[in-house]
Amino acid sequence: MDVLAVPPAPAKTSAAKKTPKKGARRPAETLPVARVLVDMSLPHLDRPFDYLVPVELDAKAVPGCRVRVRFAGQLVDGFLAERVADSDHEGRLAFLERVTSPEPVLTPEIAALAREVADRYAGTLADVLRLAVPPRHARAEAEEHPEPGEGRPAPPAPGPWADYPAGPSFLTALAEGRAPRAVWTALPGPHWPEAIARAVRATLASGRGALVLLADGRQVARVDAALAEVLEGASRHVALTAELGPAERYRRWLAVLRGTAGAVVGTRAAMFAPVRDLGLVVLWDDGDDVHAEPHAPYPHPREVLALRAHRSRAGALIGGFTRTTDATVLVETGWAHALTADRQRIRAVMPRVRPAGEDAELARDEAARTARLPVLALRTARQALRDGPVLVQVPRRGYLPGLRCGRCREQARCAGCQGPLSLRSSHAAPYCRWCGRIAGDWQCPECGGRHVRAAVVGARRTAEELGRAFPGVPVRTSGREGVLDRVGAEPALVVSTPGAEPVADAGYAAALLLDGWVLLGRADLRVAEEALRRWMNAAALVRPAAPVIVLAEGALPPVQALIRWDPVTLAERELADRRELGFPPAARMASLTGTPAAIRELLADTRLPAGAQVLGPVPVAAPQDGATPGPDRERALVRVPRPAGPALGRALKAAQGVRSARRAPDPVRVQIDPLELI
Repeated sequence: MDVLAVPPAPAKTSAAKKTPKKGARRPAETLPVARVLVDMSLPHLDRPFDYLVPVELDAKAVPGCRVRVRFAGQLVDGFLAERVADSDHEGRLAFLERVTSPEPVLTPEIAALAREVADRYAGTLADVLRLAVPPRHARAEAEEHPEPGEGRPAPPAPGPWADYPAGPSFLTALAEGRAPRAVWTALPGPHWPEAIARAVRATLASGRGALVLLADGRQVARVDAALAEVLEGASRHVALTAELGPAERYRRWLAVLRGTAGAVVGTRAAMFAPVRDLGLVVLWDDGDDVHAEPHAPYPHPREVLALRAHRSRAGALIGGFTRTTDATVLVETGWAHALTADRQRIRAVMPRVRPAGEDAELARDEAARTARLPVLALRTARQALRDGPVLVQVPRRGYLPGLRCGRCREQARCAGCQGPLSLRSSHAAPYCRWCGRIAGDWQCPECGGRHVRAAVVGARRTAEELGRAFPGVPVRTSGREGVLDRVGAEPALVVSTPGAEPVADAGYAAALLLDGWVLLGRADLRVAEEALRRWMNAAALVRPAAPVIVLAEGALPPVQALIRWDPVTLAERELADRRELGFPPAARMASLTGTPAAIRELLADTRLPAGAQVLGPVPVAAPQDGATPGPDRERALVRVPRPAGPALGRALKAAQGVRSARRAPDPVRVQIDPLELI
């Protein structure tokens, strides 16, 4: 064991055999040394520390329980990792102060997984454990949970999996206790929750557990309902989402820990759920940026679930209507197999997609022109409204999120912080998206103009204009201000931002995908696959053979992939391009963000693996999401070949430990393979 950085007081391990003074705490007779994972995020202290177990806590101090210890003169929380007979530490060991709860909440599997994730992402074990183990709720912990149910469900019928040549064999392998791994390109339509539920039932039939991760609570609710139906109402699974509240969430998490529930369906935070005898991990729509963890060390569920499947020898199912380049790597390396339908079946269920490029003639109707509807889109919407609802996808939320000078077309910016100006409604004054300042007296610094015009139109303004273009037709909106879950089969215009599209009871009669240039014009490494993912997720809600109009140039590769409903070819092409340019996922990259001096200091302390390249540092660009910019900061990128990814994580972690030990004043944010590289 390593020597304590600040060794606490009392006795040595050998003192257990000496006669203690009257009133002194005595170590336990057997396995008196506890190795504790202290809740400290300092990289140079990222290791277990030895403490003595007092005899009065002997029964409660079990591996995995929560404890309180004195560290550097302060009482801090921790987890008891294991108990051993002797300590390698030659100094004096302190006693455990108390056992917060005897519940063994940290299982050996999750502890080992958290250690691997921390090393892979150049983070600390304490940070990963905060993501893995939810805060304690004493009342929920004191409640009695039912014993795990006996018996297993029978293997399910193929159901939706019959539409895929390898689908029935995938279910059979799960039911027989094997570990098939597949990258699943799902057919458009509403059947994907049922397909996931049948895969979970096949896994439970083998006596193993399953873990399903989805992007948001609406998807969790759909899969939860499908599981209740496929499992015939048996209490074999739980849903874990942030909306449950701390008490109910902890209660359900304990049901998983104690084996009452064999399957978990949840959002990103459930990726560390302690499922017993894990037999299947499922990740739906892995390209959704909602899956990206915003807290250090920023692990992605796709990587975490792949590690869990490998460590537990479990099956894996990574699915979606599209395929990411990261999932394509798993197929190319042989870690997983492609699970797709044949072309004949795809053509039978896909919508009919038609592009309307930038040179398309806009409708003569003034309201339709303002809503950016070409003649083709206007005619398609009017015809489809006779049969049911029409989905209108708008890439930007709000009213007018971007403004320009009405005279010279320069971008309208705040006089105080130079942030972009926007409008909340037609009657509101412009305001700054960075500092919130009202710019009612704005004047263009270039030409002196005082009038503004729209640079980008948001969903609420689009809904307003569509209401004028289609008088008498109900217009409903779904976005950040309020997300709709479902809409009926009656005619209506449903205006939605990407990811907030509600499900229509009988499918949409048509879909209009507006402003394709907004999605394709972003400076982003993943712009092509992200645009296709958003389009296909919306188009998948449309009835078979129903029209879908996309406002983008038809010759572009993402548009062609949408027209053919062929995301695999685009993903393979994107991967080939990134391999040639040396970008993830063909290579591993680390992003280092901090002050210029801190970045240079970290790079000087890092022993980079062979073949590493340092790109930058360069100044960090102004934020594009409305956040207030911070002080002058820079970012450097470190690129290594894909096999050297783990070595890069270890090297950066060691360098962070050196800076932490010398108490460097300025922190450096380290992210491995971040979503945003450009």
